[in-house]
Amino acid sequence: MHDAPSMLCAGEALTDLLHQGEDRWVSRVGGSVWNVARALAALGEPTAFAGAVSRDHFGDALWRASEAAGLDLRLMQRVDRAPLLAVVERGEPPSYFFIGNDSADLHFDEQALPAGWSQGLRWAHFGGISLARQPLAERLVALAERLKRQGVAISYDPNYRTLMDAAYAPTLRRMAALADLVKVSDEDLLGLFPGVAPDESLRQLRAMNPSALCLFTRGGAGASLLRGEQRCDAQAPRVDVVDTVGAGDASVAGLLHSLASHPDRALLDHLHAALAAGSAACQHAGATPPSREAVDRLYEQLRAGAALA
Repeated sequence: MHDAPSMLCAGEALTDLLHQGEDRWVSRVGGSVWNVARALAALGEPTAFAGAVSRDHFGDALWRASEAAGLDLRLMQRVDRAPLLAVVERGEPPSYFFIGNDSADLHFDEQALPAGWSQGLRWAHFGGISLARQPLAERLVALAERLKRQGVAISYDPNYRTLMDAAYAPTLRRMAALADLVKVSDEDLLGLFPGVAPDESLRQLRAMNPSALCLFTRGGAGASLLRGEQRCDAQAPRVDVVDTVGAGDASVAGLLHSLASHPDRALLDHLHAALAAGSAACQHAGATPPSREAVDRLYEQLRAGAALA
């Protein structure tokens, strides 16, 4: 495959239907895995999104946005099925549900991908609700396992949503054990390990794969990056926050970009890269990919602050 991508994000691209009050709704392109793909492309990484979208207005919007982001479209499939919709009735506290029985995303066919598509891959990212929706989830986990055997590094962000009930636990264990990088937030841990204290739930998650790099984010309280017995903590840079939609996805992209482009960086510098990308995303409405210039500026700001501390 000519000019094969070095980054892959495989999973869901969907449409958010956001309640605007009374009978007014607005649609926005989205999806956790797809958001990571767009953020990686914005940071200059040759990135492909592998997933299926519908052939209607909603699928057209996702295709156009993918093209505008500079994603490699050769792994994105169009199918004659209904779109996957996330209906967000309320933002804070969150109230949402998904509409997507037999929708387009579930019909992604990895066997139909072009020959040689994975030959240049360095990282592959998985997560989101695509890993909680069968039969797609099983196919994606199997794909991740094949890529891992091929030597591709695996990134995993469960990105907890309410449909991840007890049936999700085996997928969590398989993906965590497989991953070279696990990203998880404090809110994810509350959902994935109900009734368990955050420190203990993080310990249980890391015990599934002690050698994996783990990015643990805590919103305004900062983030930690852990590898084996090593741990570093940092606060996010101060920015004028428009909203936090897509910040976690951007932080994953920032860390992956740092790991791929600067593998010899210190652990704290990698964490600064993740925080810079997540904070840059907060300066725009919706899941807007942060610009490389904004991320670089915030990264240097964090490094300078650490040097003075």
